[in-house]
This record gives sequence, structure tokens and C-alpha cells, in this order.
Amino acid sequence: MSTPELSVYEAIMLICFGASWPFALYKTFKTKSTKGKSAKFLILVIIGYLAGVIHKILYSYDFVIWLYVLNMIMVSSDLVMYIIYRNLPQNKD
Repeated sequence: MSTPELSVYEAIMLICFGASWPFALYKTFKTKSTKGKSAKFLILVIIGYLAGVIHKILYSYDFVIWLYVLNMIMVSSDLVMYIIYRNLPQNKD
């Protein structure tokens, strides 16, 4: 298989992974709740997307890099909200 065909499948994967982040961001923003969230998990996901961006830059640059960047921005935004909201009274246990 040639690289462009693989990029289509990679793009589908990233679109599927990224489809839920806007909903998670909205919920976190609206409720200001960090229940069920983990900073370690979010950081791990960001590292994974960063690795995808680096791979695209070094070995296989194509349009899919922007899906990695978009997903990484969404997860990073969720992490920022987690950090901001984690000390609110409703998030203390």
C-alpha cells in the first residue's frame, strides 16, 4: 500500500478519536467539574499526539499532521481546564 492510502485510514482514526473531545470540553467548561478526569491520562494522550506530529514532520508529512495538532489542542485545553477547576469545592473529595 502506498502512503496516501495509509494516511486516509490514519485520518479516520484521528477523526474518530477526536470526535468526543469537543463534548468533553463543553461538559468540563459548563460544569466546572473534574470528576472522572485524570491529568496523567490527559498528559499521556498529549504525548501520543505530539509523537504523531513529530513523525509526520520527520517521515511522512501530509494533511494528517493537522488532525494531530487539532486533537492535541483539544486535549491540552481539557488539561488546562482540569488544572484551573481541580481546586473548586465541588471537585474536592
